[in-house]
Amino acid sequence: MPTKVILVAGARPNFIKIAPLWSEMNRLPTDFEPIILHTGQHYDYEMSKVFFEDLDLPEPHYFLGVGSGTHAEQTGRIMIEFERAIRNEHPDLVVVFGDINSTLACSVTAKKLLIRVAHVEAGLRSFDMTMPEEINRKVTDAISDILFTPSKDGDENLIQEGVERSKIYFVGNIMIDSLVSILKRIDQSYEDKVFQKFGLEKNNFVLVTLHRPSNVDNMNNLRKIMKVLKSLSLKIPIIFPVHPRTKKNIGREGTEFLSNGKFQMVEPLRYKEFIILEKYPKFVLTDSGGIQEETTYFGVPCLTLRPNTERPITITQGTNELASLENAEEKSSSILLGKWKRGKTPERWDGNTAKRIVDVLKMVRF
Repeated sequence: MPTKVILVAGARPNFIKIAPLWSEMNRLPTDFEPIILHTGQHYDYEMSKVFFEDLDLPEPHYFLGVGSGTHAEQTGRIMIEFERAIRNEHPDLVVVFGDINSTLACSVTAKKLLIRVAHVEAGLRSFDMTMPEEINRKVTDAISDILFTPSKDGDENLIQEGVERSKIYFVGNIMIDSLVSILKRIDQSYEDKVFQKFGLEKNNFVLVTLHRPSNVDNMNNLRKIMKVLKSLSLKIPIIFPVHPRTKKNIGREGTEFLSNGKFQMVEPLRYKEFIILEKYPKFVLTDSGGIQEETTYFGVPCLTLRPNTERPITITQGTNELASLENAEEKSSSILLGKWKRGKTPERWDGNTAKRIVDVLKMVRF
């Protein structure tokens, strides 16, 4: 009998991580029966539909539709609905990804029903317990049976926390698997269409993404960020695929403040479009975790508008640096002058992480 595996997603970045594992498991139907479950923690049907298409994924077998709410409300609803799915499917293994509320809720629910849990992207630490994601990471890692780390600092963090070495597997970064896969399916004509669509030139624009509460829910910080972006847009074109919450907080008055010929606020992009823009900017200004990794793979300068990162390898080996509201403009100017470090691709960020994960799971008895 094949091993029945529920792959849990709660937000768009989770699908980037699920796609290569889903594909690899489907190559081995006698070994695995994968089931995709979307909690609906973040969901927009039209955007998700094209996202599935870009990643060559089917629509999820389960959609729990939990929606937004406080951390407690959201986590509680996910646990209730996920328990029903587990009792219906009786899986051998639940695989969770990343560090969102769905990751925590589904790992706890599965463990209480005596189902084994594997955590992909285990061991990442910001050492900042004011971040909800840090709590999710630590709790999930503490109860998971199998921990797949993207970089060796993850192994070290887990060992320091007392996790048994036998549970830890350094497999590399599964997001890079999806990146490598989709780059093979993008040709020059599609790239040209994307740049024509947005009126941009390769290597002569800045890509911006911001969504973290500390940046976009704190209106004082958001105003400071807007001033930085306004100043930067006078020097170089900016494209800003804007998160719905960020857009709401910026408001009409803020949008008018930012508006000029070189500043574009656009709706969230499909994955293929975003990857092209991420590959060819002058630099990226972000507060996202995954984008720190993708820019390191591309060798693109990245400024992360946060006081810390759970992905320090993007700084020690990659092209990423942390920035504050006080020095973001200065660091941006340095990049525009060509003053930035060169990075290298970290070990096992090679597009073969899903295969390594599957090889481990084939060895484990369920």
